[in-house]
Amino acid sequence: MRFSLFQPPGAGPFPLLVWLSGLTCTEENFTIKAGAYAAAARHGLAIVAPDTSPRGENVANDAAYDLGQGASFYVDATQSPWASHFRMESYITADLPAALSAGFALDLQRTGIAGHSMGGHGALTLALRHPQLYRSVSAFSPIVSPTRCPWGVKAFTHYLGDARSQWNEHDATCLIEAGAARGHYDELLVDQGLADQFLVDQLQPQLLADACAAAGQKLTLRQHAGYDHSYYFITSFIAEHIAFHAARLG
Repeated sequence: MRFSLFQPPGAGPFPLLVWLSGLTCTEENFTIKAGAYAAAARHGLAIVAPDTSPRGENVANDAAYDLGQGASFYVDATQSPWASHFRMESYITADLPAALSAGFALDLQRTGIAGHSMGGHGALTLALRHPQLYRSVSAFSPIVSPTRCPWGVKAFTHYLGDARSQWNEHDATCLIEAGAARGHYDELLVDQGLADQFLVDQLQPQLLADACAAAGQKLTLRQHAGYDHSYYFITSFIAEHIAFHAARLG
């Protein structure tokens, strides 16, 4: 597994933002396209961007872009042939922090998590499932309810099997409805483009808004006319997300 890491000027230790990218991406997409590092330097914030899945000749894959390498959905797969390598929840929450603590000037007690699309799903669900690891969470165009969209149903069927009760444990709306955010996050920040080609069928941000309202969880859902699913959208608002995390990480 590969990752990219930005450290701001200075001696550290620095608070850390974990960025999770979306379908088809590698550790390079955010690094090259997001334009995040000037804002991160101003706030003294380090950013790590891991790859979106394991890769290699012996790693299971699929010809479709939304399953297999580049499409992990940040879960620990339980089904063959995925279970032997696709352990992305464990990688993000355990293996990656261990690797970072061994060689970099980071304060992992001050970590936030964010992501885009499939990575937005990952950021929300990992923050809700592991609140002891993260102080802040935000997302761009996240898949807020994979149990209710074609991308998620396909991925979860292959990675987790047919038991939908297990799917709910990796669905941000279901987790919030069950109270997972209560007492942990003062605010969730989500930005969504209203010209996003995946808005209606795959992303469905209103489901997250409804779940937060019912659970009494503060959500700032900003919906922007004219913006699509691309990194142009991310570059337009990434500085505000970095400021959001920096305010909570200290």
